Amino acid sequence: MTAGYTVGRDEEKITMKAIVVTDQAAGMAGMKLADRPQPQAAINDVVVQIHASGFVPTELTWPSTWTDRLDRDRTPSIPGHELAGVVTALGYGTTGLSVGQRVFGLADWYRDGTLAEYVAMEARNLAPLPGDVDFTVGASLPISGLTVWQALFQHGRLQAGQSVLVHGAAGAVGSMATQLAREFGAHVIGSGRAADRKTVLDFGANEFVDLGSDALKDVGKVDLVLDGIGGEIGKRSAGLVRAGGTLVSIVGPVEARPEGGLAVDFVVESDRAQLNEIVQRVRDGRLRTNIGTVSTLDDAVAAFNPTERRSGKTIIRVRP
Repeated sequence: MTAGYTVGRDEEKITMKAIVVTDQAAGMAGMKLADRPQPQAAINDVVVQIHASGFVPTELTWPSTWTDRLDRDRTPSIPGHELAGVVTALGYGTTGLSVGQRVFGLADWYRDGTLAEYVAMEARNLAPLPGDVDFTVGASLPISGLTVWQALFQHGRLQAGQSVLVHGAAGAVGSMATQLAREFGAHVIGSGRAADRKTVLDFGANEFVDLGSDALKDVGKVDLVLDGIGGEIGKRSAGLVRAGGTLVSIVGPVEARPEGGLAVDFVVESDRAQLNEIVQRVRDGRLRTNIGTVSTLDDAVAAFNPTERRSGKTIIRVRP
């Protein structure tokens, strides 16, 4: 599908197809495909024609999906914040990118997102996408890659020889955390359900913990816990962190703090240098993405409301 024109009483407006949400209580079932005005580039913005985009289901619980920075209602809003595409327009004062350039990155939490044919966003939140990296792969990298990079190296201060427990190690974030931690010389223990064992070990974990049957306390003391599950698992994990170690939660505030250690939760931020580091590792084979379902924008609502559990990250291929 391509952008079209609708004639209003006063002027002709260029529209695009997008997934919109208007009702927080409806959750993902409230997503629908609609025509929305095509965005314009503000100062320091670029407009990107989106080829592929990603979405995190928890977005629909974030205040930024429903209101702007001044807490004003901004519905109908377009969810999704990961993208790969081609720059089609530059705003006044925008530098560092050019029209026609392939890019990928992380869109602003408080602005319309990437489940659409076009997005307007600040140029600083994008990085060049090399020509040998597919748009689908590019769109799978920003949230998972940046979350892991910031969790392991900025907040977790990971060093070679340390031990890391990665919860949810078969998921999009967990599988990337496993690979990066191994590359930097850590001993990685990956957790998940029994069916995840092969996937977790294939992504490079040294050990696997079955959260359904293994005793978490038997893991012993670790230097770093990366918690992508939270709840009871997160609380029990605090007791596994050795003195001077860190529990990093990517699922909200930490409920139990490790004795003699640090507890950190954070909101991931876009960082061009980190995006460059991540995509270079994909190019040279050090990092594999964990893509599950690839769907079209027309079928996106169904893809985000599956009838059975799916593994890997769902990517929407907006342009063929």
